[in-house]
Amino acid sequence: MGLTNNDIFKKLRVAHKLTNDDIVKICALVDFRVSKSELGAIFRKEGHEKYMECGDQFLRNFLDGLIIHLRGPMPEKKAKSSKQ
Repeated sequence: MGLTNNDIFKKLRVAHKLTNDDIVKICALVDFRVSKSELGAIFRKEGHEKYMECGDQFLRNFLDGLIIHLRGPMPEKKAKSSKQ
């Protein structure tokens, strides 16, 4: 079986050496609220009673925030000046 969203999230957390506080701040960059207890549930083993599946939207928002965290916000596009 392939990797689940939880597996991908765990691997990214380890690869970037992120704490729960870091992940909460990263999600806040894209106006996505997540609690430390939700993160604890996502990072538990699959058979645990408090295990929570990481949904596509959750992972997508985290990845969008991670891009901003690593690269910085997108620069504003300059308006094209019209030639007359």
